[in-house]
Amino acid sequence: MKKWFILLSVISLVLFMSGCGKSSNSSGGTKSVLDGGAGETATELSYWTFVELHGQHFEKMLTKWNAANPDRQIKLNVTVMPYDDMHNKLSIALQTGTGAPDIADIELGKFPDFLKGTPQLESLNDVIDPYRDTIVKSRIDLYSKDGVNYGIPTHVGAAVAFYNTDILKEAGVDYTTIKTWDDYKKAGELVYEKTGKHMGTADTSATWQASMLLAQQGSDFTDADGNPQVNSPEMVKALTLLKDLQDSNVLATVAGGQPDTEEAYGEFNSGNYASAFMPFWMMSRFTNYMSDLSGKVAIAPIPVIEEGMPRSYGGGGTGTVVTKTAKDVQLAKDFLAFAKLSEDANIEIWNTLGFDPVNMNVWTMEDVTHNPDNQFVKYFQNNPFDVLNEIKDEIKLIKSTPASPTINNVLCTVTLNEIFEDGKDVKQALDDAQAQIEQELK
Repeated sequence: MKKWFILLSVISLVLFMSGCGKSSNSSGGTKSVLDGGAGETATELSYWTFVELHGQHFEKMLTKWNAANPDRQIKLNVTVMPYDDMHNKLSIALQTGTGAPDIADIELGKFPDFLKGTPQLESLNDVIDPYRDTIVKSRIDLYSKDGVNYGIPTHVGAAVAFYNTDILKEAGVDYTTIKTWDDYKKAGELVYEKTGKHMGTADTSATWQASMLLAQQGSDFTDADGNPQVNSPEMVKALTLLKDLQDSNVLATVAGGQPDTEEAYGEFNSGNYASAFMPFWMMSRFTNYMSDLSGKVAIAPIPVIEEGMPRSYGGGGTGTVVTKTAKDVQLAKDFLAFAKLSEDANIEIWNTLGFDPVNMNVWTMEDVTHNPDNQFVKYFQNNPFDVLNEIKDEIKLIKSTPASPTINNVLCTVTLNEIFEDGKDVKQALDDAQAQIEQELK
């Protein structure tokens, strides 16, 4: 029963590269109309998202847009829906040509589904062009097809390590000395011996950890042609490493299957795990759901198999799109670029969401990144941007392809549970996954 419960729960999440994460809204949708100081003649645009915080960001940028554009004012009709509901309804609306919003968020793992055939999304090349010299190109490429950019990213999603230093100090561990996975294992064994707690999680419902280890080895879940390769030598090495850490009591499975779940927030907040390896946007989860850890968490680069390997990758993402049925396509596109790519927007993305901005000019603005009144600067022991700037040339890309949703579904509902819950041989589990994925993609 436990296994089937986990299976059904994970299917509802579909978290392959779960962008900015799932909305905490669990039943039904919530709606609100933001006027941003607009007059009665303003154009009302509809916006669908699965992350409530994204709506808060758009609210701030809407007020700025209306102040700067008195002749093109906008009211924004925001609907926040659960992850699966939103993507399913959007897919149906675009296929039928009826009921789609003007603007929508599409999570990275779902994005390839919306690019099949002729995308019912507007090209955003013209509004992205003015910003190309300052934004991270790979994050734009994620939401593109045949040279056409269909989505605008929210963040870079650089993966980092989050360490609970209270637990580490109790075990006599200094997180700054952890450079390799061997270092991490030694530290974790000491933590378990001294405190009875686990250093980190063995994830069963997300592939963050596997992605990090693949990126370190210059590999991916798919080959250059987009074909699945989940039983590659690099993948076997990655999961064998993680399984060894679990067998050594360094890692343990966690409620919810990975750090970015409501169940796991409680486990971390209670001090039951000493570290998490997650994209940068996980910071907002700490500040929103793990208040007891304020002042106790330090950020650092992720351990590597061998020193000199890249210490990060861009994890997850959300591409915001303009649909073909938008009532005023150019207005929607211009506002979207203003709200997500401008320097001002990227400062707000950091201040409001705690995300690493795609406009890297912001990374060196010390008055912004080291503002002592910023909630994220206050929460964490060290400055997040000090770590980001240290690893900025090491942030690798894990692709999202048409095969990605299938790969995700198999790994996160079957394979990772087989390995970390049932103890199945890593190579056998990955060979079986490869065969199942190939069969489903036929």
